[in-house]
Amino acid sequence: MIAIIDYGVGNLYSVSQALQRMGYEYTITADEETIRAADGVILPGVGTFGDAMLELKRRDLVDVIRDIALCEGKPLLGICLGMQLLFTSSDEHGYHQGLHLLSGHVKRFSGDFNIPHIGWNDLRFHSPHPLLKSVEEGAVYFVHSYHVFPDNPDDILAVTDYYGDVTAIVGRNQIYGMQFHPEKSGDTGQRLLENFARLCCKTEVPIG
Repeated sequence: MIAIIDYGVGNLYSVSQALQRMGYEYTITADEETIRAADGVILPGVGTFGDAMLELKRRDLVDVIRDIALCEGKPLLGICLGMQLLFTSSDEHGYHQGLHLLSGHVKRFSGDFNIPHIGWNDLRFHSPHPLLKSVEEGAVYFVHSYHVFPDNPDDILAVTDYYGDVTAIVGRNQIYGMQFHPEKSGDTGQRLLENFARLCCKTEVPIG
């Protein structure tokens, strides 16, 4: 069973529907015991970094998320803002500390181009990884004004191009993040979500 964390700022419906279409059991919850009992956890996110962290703290979920990722080693996937929250800090509307599961900082796009970045962009994989198995470097759907600068380049599994390289997928141990919305990204997004679900359920990730 996969727990989708409900902390008041997540895109819960579309993520849950994607898992349902693929036949994976899920629950939408903010209950600590339910989250800890899950095989894996998804942290979705829509909104601002600071408000999201306040909600996680208000619901006593920060330590829960850190424990399942760092101590219990269960798969954790952050989506969009949820990916940004995995990192050390963000400049969004002031300085805010994140979950610090991965080292890095979140900054706003800067340049003479459209912000936010909205639309379909191709992925470019950095290295083979179980999360990426059987996934083509297709287009996925982004909606964001801020993006992540990981301190460790090895944490970057895939990038996209939006007036320069933008971190699109990260992964270290069992901690993963996708800056785009896989649940809204057609076959490419579905394959990525299914690979994550297989990692949660400890079933073999297909090679082709």
